[in-house]
Amino acid sequence: MKNLIFGIWFLLTAVVPAQVKTIGVTPVSPTSPETKESIIAQTSNIWDVFNHRRSVRKFKSDSIPETEIIKIIDAARMAPTSGNQQPWKFLVVRDRNKINQMKEACIKRVVGRYDKNTMKETKEQFEEKVRIRFGNYCSAPVYIIILTDNKSMYPDYNHWDGPMAAGYLMLAARALGYGTVFITDAIPESVTKEVFNIPDTYTRVCITPLGVPVEWPKSPEKKKLEDFILYEKF
Repeated sequence: MKNLIFGIWFLLTAVVPAQVKTIGVTPVSPTSPETKESIIAQTSNIWDVFNHRRSVRKFKSDSIPETEIIKIIDAARMAPTSGNQQPWKFLVVRDRNKINQMKEACIKRVVGRYDKNTMKETKEQFEEKVRIRFGNYCSAPVYIIILTDNKSMYPDYNHWDGPMAAGYLMLAARALGYGTVFITDAIPESVTKEVFNIPDTYTRVCITPLGVPVEWPKSPEKKKLEDFILYEKF
């Protein structure tokens, strides 16, 4: 509980810029004159961060300062863990050759599943769609692979600790004006392990691109709050 309280305090004081004004969400288009600072202004407090986080799948090529990457990971490491074991590693990838290698491996894997007897399009048409999809996924300037150590103090609890860190990371990224998306099977663990030489002693939680979105997706329809809350008994 202390870790959770400290983590929220950290986001409030160190990550979210308190001095900016609150404005509404405005989609960012490729020709939009908005600056990154104006995007940050959309999340002036922690509640705005929660409400404005989106899963982004297409990014601008704008570089991200090292200081901001570190700031985002610093927020992620403040997430609560079982027995304070902190089993994480955050693998930061900026090498475009490696990112392209990862993209091509994913494309090859998906295209390999083409079945002319069931598909309504030619293999060439199918591959073109797949290339567009992964071209978007792999358009960010930075990728962060979140890993947990199988040799941690309490490895049976890693599958809870890992997603907690990922959630903190994604909220911190949004507070600084960046988009992310929690990717699992679209870019398989086996591909990332092979391309980035990740030891088998680590399990991948997810991989997320990190960058300025070409546009911010609209908020999907959410269920009503009362659909989730129960009091005293089920």
